[in-house]
Amino acid sequence: MFDALVIGSGPAGLAIASALAQAGLKVQGLSPVSPETAWPNTYGVWVDELEALGLSSLLSHRWDDCSGYFGHSETSLNRSYSLFDKAKLQAYLLEQGSAVKWQTGSAAQIQHFSSHSHVTTAAGAELRSHVVIDASGHQPAFIQRPAKSDVAFQAAYGIVGRFSAPPVRAGQFVLMDYRADYLPADESTEPSTFLYAMDLGDNVYFVEETSLARSPAVPFETLKYRLQQRLAARDVQVEEIHHEEYCLFPMNLPLPDLRQPVVGFGGAASMVHPATGYMVGALLRRAPGVAAAIATALSASNATPSETARAAWQALWPSERVRKHYVYQFGLEALLRFDQPQLCRFFDAFFRLSQPQWAGFLADTLSTPELVAAMLNLFGKAPNSVRGGLMRAVGTDGRLLLQSLQA
Repeated sequence: MFDALVIGSGPAGLAIASALAQAGLKVQGLSPVSPETAWPNTYGVWVDELEALGLSSLLSHRWDDCSGYFGHSETSLNRSYSLFDKAKLQAYLLEQGSAVKWQTGSAAQIQHFSSHSHVTTAAGAELRSHVVIDASGHQPAFIQRPAKSDVAFQAAYGIVGRFSAPPVRAGQFVLMDYRADYLPADESTEPSTFLYAMDLGDNVYFVEETSLARSPAVPFETLKYRLQQRLAARDVQVEEIHHEEYCLFPMNLPLPDLRQPVVGFGGAASMVHPATGYMVGALLRRAPGVAAAIATALSASNATPSETARAAWQALWPSERVRKHYVYQFGLEALLRFDQPQLCRFFDAFFRLSQPQWAGFLADTLSTPELVAAMLNLFGKAPNSVRGGLMRAVGTDGRLLLQSLQA
């Protein structure tokens, strides 16, 4: 019998498994692949977020020249950005969770009893633990949440490689380049997409055409075409492709049922930031607190899976964080209705907020009053076209603000 069973071995699964092991619990992992299997996508994070965790050694690249383009001119962000060294991050989490016993397989069924939960794999193996943590992604094995018909997806197509000329200047990181002047005059700028790009050194660059959020998702073919058009307009040709990246994940999934006897973590627990798509930094920040809550709950005599899960859900989604989640969801719904010029004006105003405000917004580290203050400040700085869009969103999506007040 294990204290905890973690389903999934991506960043979320390894983060919570290692945190549980560090909390002194006996942990088993279940994954369709080995936990040492390389992760396919790149993961970015602002340097100060990782410095606060003392994990700067896990970075592969850092940029101090960071900017965005929301019109014809460049906006300097004056904040350092970085990429995780995926292999180092994975190795670090595996080392921290070296006591975790991993088993290969897929979860198929679950039963809950008074003292433990019983998971059966597709191959018929039976695993027992006092609590189950589902970190199997956006389509989880067991986590229950309300259905949503209009899920908005962030989609991206990217290339790591060498080019005939630098797609961005040497040493530069571009968070968002919303300029659409590369498109032929007879082509619509809808759906809105932006360039996310960086100099990786040694004449290697990463360029990615991204749709922030859209329902239905922007097809990869459209993103690939946009990226080709953008590069061609700058007289840049692709000479070598080292890696192609296809990225697609939901941005506005509803919160799970926080009363269920299985704990979610990562995408399974709707932890993707609804306004940015970021999650890995949040996984590293929140895993220790969730693990501590589980360890405390299990220390009580005769703790049931439901009682332990309730303590974990409360640590992961306290009322304060639930309130902010609905505020972020409201913001995302407003952006979904903005056209390309409105988005440019919105982000131009957003990055004219004080850095503590926009940085805290992106990292979800602001308190609810601070978040509301930042949004009011943004409303004051925004042009009338953006204000009008936000006001219309109150009429169409005001229920989300009411849910925030009721949380």
